[in-house]
Amino acid sequence: MHIHDLIGIGFGPSNIALAIALDEKRQAGAPVDALFIEKQPVFAWHPNMMLDGSHMQISFLKDLATLRNPASRFTFLNYLHEKRRLQDFINLKTFFPSRHEFNDYLGWAASCFDDLCAYAEEVFELLPVAEDNGEVRLLRVRSRLRDGHVRERLTRNLVVSVGGLPNVPEQFRALRDDPRVFHSSGYLDAIGRHPEARRIAVIGAGQSAAEIFRDLNGRPGAPRVDLVMRARSIKPSDDSPFVNEIFNADFTDYVYSRSPGERAALLDEFWHTNYAAPDLELVQSLFDVFYQQKVRGDARHRFLRRHEVRAARATADGIELALHDLNTGSERSERYDAVVLATGYRRDSHAELLAPLAPWLGTLDVDRHYRLRSRPDFHPAVFLQGACEDSHGLSDTLLSITAMRSGEISGLLARAAQRHDEALQLARA
Repeated sequence: MHIHDLIGIGFGPSNIALAIALDEKRQAGAPVDALFIEKQPVFAWHPNMMLDGSHMQISFLKDLATLRNPASRFTFLNYLHEKRRLQDFINLKTFFPSRHEFNDYLGWAASCFDDLCAYAEEVFELLPVAEDNGEVRLLRVRSRLRDGHVRERLTRNLVVSVGGLPNVPEQFRALRDDPRVFHSSGYLDAIGRHPEARRIAVIGAGQSAAEIFRDLNGRPGAPRVDLVMRARSIKPSDDSPFVNEIFNADFTDYVYSRSPGERAALLDEFWHTNYAAPDLELVQSLFDVFYQQKVRGDARHRFLRRHEVRAARATADGIELALHDLNTGSERSERYDAVVLATGYRRDSHAELLAPLAPWLGTLDVDRHYRLRSRPDFHPAVFLQGACEDSHGLSDTLLSITAMRSGEISGLLARAAQRHDEALQLARA
């Protein structure tokens, strides 16, 4: 069986950036035999949140390559050049392209590596390949195709970039199979199946909740929407220059060098730069919606701030939510035709996948270069992308450090591949 230098699980922005960095290493004479496995049938990046009018919250310069190599052909600017839109984009006078355009950029980059990605396969098991002396030098990666067929591949190294899974609050977990309750990650498909919904609750206070509220407000049929959140108000993200320094690549070194307690304090201090923090323009547009309601004397939408969902129950007539008013302490029941959970993501799905390797990887601690620490008799390098916020800072799940991180990981992989090739040559001599 063929042995790869690297198998990457997932082919989203993080592993696309890694494929780019490895391609540039190959052109420089340091090839790495890499393969990526993606469960989606084609490349797609948050397809159910491609809302009209939605824009990136991050500069296009923080793309897949620019911060690592501004001369790369995979920069956003070169994408614009190849698409013959560079001058028009300049005339927009913005650092923040639409989400539709950035998705097209990512798909353009991904398409250059179609020969390196096995789509429509879901990795379900990772197994160590132990030698007679107990040493583990290879990993067996098992994936399942949509027809149920199972494929097995061997690799010397692994990169896990599986992204986040929808975070479903406890109150809603019993309703996971009810199509009237759905997470923001599936919004466009799900709301399209409910054109008759007239009363809709959106749970959350972040960018996704605000964008979905704005989208529902502009839909034909005039659905009535309750925006429900525990917070007192919607706070805009702080993207001022000094605060934005926490997303610089060198700040990762600072965060990693701190004690666990200091890291936790940093995450808490800057939490609102990334979570429950829509951009200011979006916040202003929502305020205008509620203000215009006052002008017209119309109560179509409600802003239920300081409200907590205590329970959710499915009935024939809709979804009943038990709402607790944190200001007054009162409780009441409200019925909705649909409930949208804009409740974020959890970043722990890698742990289940890596469970068979627990005897060698222990508690899944990572070093500065995103490599999991392991026992001396375990030789494969296993890297995590997008699951190291606690140790590397708030930028870990964002595009901010994607290009730089791919440079670090690709450098280690290229050196490992070179050492392996040299060892083979010596063995044959």
